Amino acid sequence: MKLTKQVFGWVTYDFANSSFTTIIVSVIYSVYFKEVVVGSDEIGTALWGRAVSISMLMVGFSAPVFGAIADYSHSKKKFLFINTYICVIFTGLLYFVTAGDIFKGMLFFIIANFGYNSANVFYNSFLPDIASRKDLGKVSGWGWGVGYVGGLLSLFISLYLVNINIRLIFPAIAIFFGSFALITFIFLGTFKHKKQRINYFKVAYNRIAFSWRNITKFKQLVRFIISYFIYNDGIIVVISFAAIYGATRFGMTPQQLIIYFILAQLTSIAGALFFGYLIDKIGCKKTITITLVIWSVVVLWAFTCSSVTEYYFVGLLAGIAIGSSQSSSRTMLALLTPSAKITEFFGFYAFTGKLASIFGPLVYGEIARITGSQRWSILAVLFFFVLGAIILQTVDENEGKRVAEKWVE
Repeated sequence: MKLTKQVFGWVTYDFANSSFTTIIVSVIYSVYFKEVVVGSDEIGTALWGRAVSISMLMVGFSAPVFGAIADYSHSKKKFLFINTYICVIFTGLLYFVTAGDIFKGMLFFIIANFGYNSANVFYNSFLPDIASRKDLGKVSGWGWGVGYVGGLLSLFISLYLVNINIRLIFPAIAIFFGSFALITFIFLGTFKHKKQRINYFKVAYNRIAFSWRNITKFKQLVRFIISYFIYNDGIIVVISFAAIYGATRFGMTPQQLIIYFILAQLTSIAGALFFGYLIDKIGCKKTITITLVIWSVVVLWAFTCSSVTEYYFVGLLAGIAIGSSQSSSRTMLALLTPSAKITEFFGFYAFTGKLASIFGPLVYGEIARITGSQRWSILAVLFFFVLGAIILQTVDENEGKRVAEKWVE
């Protein structure tokens, strides 16, 4: 694989945008919103869950339209730029969210998260433009790895700023994201596609109906998609609430939470590398099953653990699970999808996956609000991993791969 300026520019975006998910969604702003903006009551947990779910619902309905624009417009770089800096601007504006600013705190985050996820639609659409088909996996993997480095650097920056003023972290992350994203816009070219005068909304939702009719021809793929959407909802919950759980249950300080996630990032890298090797040895289905067993242990351990020190070890194990399950799942989706359908089907996965991911955060937050304890919320996450694992066992991986390899239009 040749490291062209286009590849360098594309990979750098992963480095830049990982700061948003790591600091805003997972570690700092989620806890700040719950503990400071709303207060210590579990209504803050419920409101955070609603904010995450609302933003994902908005992305789910807009993603197919943005995908159509990316395919048929000359302007996808412009749309990547617009959505990126929507996220950057509203991330910076979080500085002005203080105690009691609940509506403002939710609104700014929802818009920022919408911008982040919408930008990714256009970002991902550049991959076939910058890399040959044989190098797609390698380039995607480089982006994944560089993203972890960006996440780690943003954690270290936050560790320094949290001792000065926690609200300074939000504009700092906005500057981090916005500055490194500029490298992408400098090096990433504008690729010409056949421009057509079309109704993007009509194209978008015709694609969904068409993809659904096609996907149902692949029984093993459909079973895996159902399994994936269920257990991935559990993963979304962990990403969105792990810091809130630590802060509420064990009184972890922002400094402790940052260190917690630094360690988890390191084990995520190790998990992705090890389980990537394991896939070649035992196959995707068995590998994902192992990761779901690990996730179940993580949830049960988080439910029963009784100290900050013990919760650190839960985080180390969760890091292994998240790095391995996400990379293994993406590989399984690719293996069960015919090469001729991969672009079409991955667009469908993005649409339905975003819609599916609204339920987990909503369920977690509402259980915390009703029971007054996140322990029962975290235990409820076990349902997503167990049910996902059970459905996964109905998938015949070998048959699914044979069907995908032999498929002819």
